[in-house]
Amino acid sequence: MADDADVLRRLRTGTATEHQAVEDALDLLSPDLTRARLVDVLTRMHGFWLAAEAGLDAWALAEPADAERAGWPRRRRSPLFAADLAALGAPAGATPRPELPAVPDTDAALGRLYVLEGSSLGGVFIDRHLATLPQLAAAERVTAFSPYGEQTGAMWHAFRTATRARVAGGGDAGRLVASAQQTFGALARWCGAPLPVEQRRNSPEQNGVPA
Repeated sequence: MADDADVLRRLRTGTATEHQAVEDALDLLSPDLTRARLVDVLTRMHGFWLAAEAGLDAWALAEPADAERAGWPRRRRSPLFAADLAALGAPAGATPRPELPAVPDTDAALGRLYVLEGSSLGGVFIDRHLATLPQLAAAERVTAFSPYGEQTGAMWHAFRTATRARVAGGGDAGRLVASAQQTFGALARWCGAPLPVEQRRNSPEQNGVPA
């Protein structure tokens, strides 16, 4: 049986395939990244964050103490994606968003947050890369990829602490990992990435069940 005390390791190893699928789909570290491609990615991510945060808001209403311990809603980022799109001159209008599962409990919420919060770590490198691209030099600075600035490390540490405390207090590490995998898989599909072979085989569509 895996050591539940090291839930962060389980999250990292258990979502590696889905995580890579998202990175491959976004391809934000390409030297050929265009402004149009950046707007497309930000639009997709804005829609995904809107859907993901709606589920987390419902959880926070049901479990306000747990939400407070996890630092929600300080971690909300959908307004930053909207502001970046406006700064880049993206057309206004309704933002398409995926259908995501409800967040029934704190284990599921922390699994979803693992994906959303973890992206802020990679976002630091994306920010640095965008600053080197002459084709984007005239654009307003993008803020949503790295929302915490110098507080990135502290915010991630606080999330790790809350997640480990949840498992130590009786939370289900397996449910946490499953929620993170589900969130990464949904993000990969939303961004146009091919699903990993194992996930395609086990997806509802492959089993004749509507998603």
